[in-house]
Amino acid sequence: MNLSYWEYKSWLTNIDHTIVGSGIVGLNCALHLKKQYPKAKILLLERGVLPQGASTKNAGFACFGSISEVLSDKRMHSEEEVLQLVLKRWEGIQLLRETLGDKQMDYQNYGGGHEVFLKEQIHLYEDCLENLHRVNTLLKPVFGKDAFVEHPNSFNFKGVWKNYITNPFEGQINTGKMMKTLVAKVQNSGVIILNAIGVDSYQENADHVIVKTDQFEFKTNKLFIATNGFASQLIAEKVKPARAQVLITKPIKNLSIKGTFHLDEGYYYFRNIDNRILLGGGRNLDFKGEETSSFGETALIQNRLEEIMHSIILPNTPIEIDLRWSGIMGMGNQKKPIVKQLANNVYCGVRMGGMGIAIGSLVGKELANLVK
Repeated sequence: MNLSYWEYKSWLTNIDHTIVGSGIVGLNCALHLKKQYPKAKILLLERGVLPQGASTKNAGFACFGSISEVLSDKRMHSEEEVLQLVLKRWEGIQLLRETLGDKQMDYQNYGGGHEVFLKEQIHLYEDCLENLHRVNTLLKPVFGKDAFVEHPNSFNFKGVWKNYITNPFEGQINTGKMMKTLVAKVQNSGVIILNAIGVDSYQENADHVIVKTDQFEFKTNKLFIATNGFASQLIAEKVKPARAQVLITKPIKNLSIKGTFHLDEGYYYFRNIDNRILLGGGRNLDFKGEETSSFGETALIQNRLEEIMHSIILPNTPIEIDLRWSGIMGMGNQKKPIVKQLANNVYCGVRMGGMGIAIGSLVGKELANLVK
């Protein structure tokens, strides 16, 4: 497409900073760059009509990792690394709440986040109980008190052990409201956001970067990559896409379930929203098949989600599924995100590891702070 003189002059000339990806990381990066450089011309490019990837498609958990996830992390990281991971999640959620305000994203805490254990997972359940004190001691510097406590099965889920293990600090947000408020805040700061623009490649020169999109090309002084699960399409960092499938019910009369819930080491998760149950996960049924950057749903996973809904969550309640969707996360061998300078004028903040709500605001700020 050939752009006019006016279009180039108004939107694509004298660009100081360009950010690729308008998810939670990219938007926060733009916000902090504008604070640091109020006179800078900042452009944010998004290939979707709406912010694509995971930021508008996640379950809205303001979480730090269930106890089984923390124990899983301990098998791959040192205790100090695990402590720092959880601390970053805590600090990231506080930054998000401070940036937007709880009311603007419907932040709620209905007694915390609960890990629910299936009857057949006796070894996992016992392992978590045995390590409860040790994990609480490890995470005491973050929360100031016990991060995990036992909680009775007050919602009468079927086929599970009598107690949950609950993190009382975990909350939930309305993902759509959060992103809509964040986009408005960024636009009101003077940042230019262009949607439906895919970035194909870039070329670094001595003092600027040439950005080639599927519509046009332009020059920018600095380039920031915040495309998370799609990062490997632009940069040579170790980020694998991971699709997360979700479904949501139609409104359920007299729904009593409130809170966020984790099942099967966090591979399944569910919550209440607007008198509905949102349920996602199942990637562990087909790791290879779900290692994709293509959106879509599969019968294998959707059928398992419905089975969990009918047999465990609401076994005696007639329900109808309203919507199904998927999001693309960015994963790797390490849970720590990649925030680094790639070249003289190119930077990246990617690989959220399924914790974008928790750490995205902080990663965006750290990405902006890479500029000297």
